[in-house]
Amino acid sequence: MVLLSGGLDSATVLAMARAQGFAAHALSFRYGQRHATELAAAAEVARALGAVRHAVAEIDLRFVGGSALTSDLAVPKGRSLEAMTAEIPVTYVPARNTIFLSYALAWAESLGAADIFLGVNALDYSGYPDCRPEYIAAFEAMANLATKAGVTGQARFRIHTPLIHLTKAEIITAGRALGVDYGLTRSCYDPAPDGAACGTCDSCLLRQKGFRELGLTDPAPYQPGARGQ
Repeated sequence: MVLLSGGLDSATVLAMARAQGFAAHALSFRYGQRHATELAAAAEVARALGAVRHAVAEIDLRFVGGSALTSDLAVPKGRSLEAMTAEIPVTYVPARNTIFLSYALAWAESLGAADIFLGVNALDYSGYPDCRPEYIAAFEAMANLATKAGVTGQARFRIHTPLIHLTKAEIITAGRALGVDYGLTRSCYDPAPDGAACGTCDSCLLRQKGFRELGLTDPAPYQPGARGQ
């Protein structure tokens, strides 16, 4: 089971799971996000990397509020890395990874799968609390306590986070070695209607930083005049 947003990180994780011999089921979410163009990218990535199936779960987190990704709050732009990590940003969606992992866990159990892959990262990231190693360890422990498969010994669930200690540049290097076409991926929090990235939100800046450190140009489409392009 691979959580696939359509972004750079999750595409890399799908490629890693496939390289390890897993028959990967990819799961995306339409949750009321302003950057729903990522779902078309997720479908393309799933096809390109040979996922057995790509499913999109429909949930609506707009009623929860509290995030620039699911409301009219402004997406921060043009921030330094220090500013991004100084506090939990407004692009944090309350309990999002917990909700997503719960769906993945339920689907995994129904399929008889025990391995869930997630593209969280604790280095070049925006300070989200549900991207930390201690959170992942806690969810994995809960998964084995809260499921029939776990308590009966039918399965030992594992949450795989192969990117958690990698920089963006290291992630891109790993993905390129596995044949990931990053031109298919979309990471922007505030894209144009045609999906072109803004170039200045936290996600765009972190993504550009990774390509820049490798002396590469990000192949994803950006709006005219976007920073770094």
